Amino acid sequence: MIGATAVMTGCSVSGEKRAEKAAGAPPPPQLSPDLNVVKEQKGPVMTTLDEFYKVGPGPSSSHTIGPMRITYDFYQRCTKLSADQLAKSTALKVYLFGSLSATGKGHGTERAALAGLVGKEPATVDPAFLDGLRDQPDQSFPVKLGSKTVNVTLKDVVFDAVEGNFPHPNTMTCKLMAGDTVILEQEYYSVGGGFIEWKGYKPPKKNDPKYPFATMKELRQHAEQNNLSIAQVVLANEMSIPGRSQQDVYAFIDKITGAMVAIVKSGLNAPEGSLLPGPIKLQSKAATVYKRAQDDKFQSDRGIGSLAAYALAGSEENGRGHLVVTAPTGGSAGVLPALVYGLGEGGRKLSQDQIRQGMLAAAAIGYLCKHNATLSAAEGGCQAEIGVASAMAAAMIAAAYNASPRVLENAAESALEHHLGMTCDPVAGYVQVPCIERCAFGAVKAWTAWAIASNEIESRHRIDLDATITAMAQTAKDMNSKYKETSQAGLALSVTLC
Repeated sequence: MIGATAVMTGCSVSGEKRAEKAAGAPPPPQLSPDLNVVKEQKGPVMTTLDEFYKVGPGPSSSHTIGPMRITYDFYQRCTKLSADQLAKSTALKVYLFGSLSATGKGHGTERAALAGLVGKEPATVDPAFLDGLRDQPDQSFPVKLGSKTVNVTLKDVVFDAVEGNFPHPNTMTCKLMAGDTVILEQEYYSVGGGFIEWKGYKPPKKNDPKYPFATMKELRQHAEQNNLSIAQVVLANEMSIPGRSQQDVYAFIDKITGAMVAIVKSGLNAPEGSLLPGPIKLQSKAATVYKRAQDDKFQSDRGIGSLAAYALAGSEENGRGHLVVTAPTGGSAGVLPALVYGLGEGGRKLSQDQIRQGMLAAAAIGYLCKHNATLSAAEGGCQAEIGVASAMAAAMIAAAYNASPRVLENAAESALEHHLGMTCDPVAGYVQVPCIERCAFGAVKAWTAWAIASNEIESRHRIDLDATITAMAQTAKDMNSKYKETSQAGLALSVTLC
């Protein structure tokens, strides 16, 4: 018997040592004020759908998709250097810090980072390539840099310091070397939801939003004063900020929802009881839960069981390292797809236009949480992932059923409120326990939030979404850093693996 945390360290942890570890913790990391993710909180929401909903390999948007985007960006920078500089190159190195170092093994961060270095992008990488790196870790890959070829392996990705004064908990550095001399070096940050920044980062210039908002109150005011739905306000901004047509926006949404449906179906069609990768030896259950739910006596039980199964299916695909959609993250990637499928062909048979309205409203909730709090578990715990996903899903249901802006806000607020304080403590550093089942609970909580919001007297709802997002942000700051995607506490400490 060994402790789950020992999987990453290679040594067993005694009860006495566990008590010592639980007693003290480093102070919570403070985000650098130079990060754009911090600066942008001072203006209106400028995030757009194509930045927010990303397709990429699981199991984590911040620890898999983000690092792959980072190393791919660095690879592109290297290819633009002069021929003389490239001719001297001998090695490519990646250094992981903070949470990326603490739980990177379980997240497959080193494999994602290596994939980016060899020129692969998250949206198009074949998951089989990443599986091959896991099964044959000693592989070497040639990287063509001008006339020079540099070979890279997983050993070129270094798990560096876990604790330190980093600009962000998910910090990494990439280097192109000429022997012991650095030719090119860049510090990067995976700031959550697959978003990345780097030292000196300047966001791309965008057009002004038609309806600027930084809070839910402002968003709802735009809707009410202009006799629009929340989705219509968001659609107007999605057209004005990047200069796209309505047809372009809807085409992107259709592509994303199509991917979500495919992900759920793939998870449901996986062999029953098949083992997920890693030392936990977790057996898949989505297909089993779905099949058994259909035999439940009551229709309500069948509905809840089916919705839970859809979320398990999407999250198990994430646990396998297969392609998922960040909504808002990889760890929470089972929640929104469960509602997309459940409201569509897997259940209520709503029209694609109703699904589109739901996706626009869901994005608005995610934007506000990113803008005023965080989407990163390394910064805010699981409330920032499953909590936000559940709030997005509740808003999606409300918008799909053409609820009023106030009812939509109330539904999103309730879903987020009842995830406040949720920690991120993945067993053995793998996005499986408790992450997979949490997606199911997040989806069911979203439906519960909608059921309450659509049946209560909307004006009597006492807590507004802005207050709850503020509470999430403050809770994130106060939360012990051991509960922020480090696998140093909670279930990661108490669970033993046989």
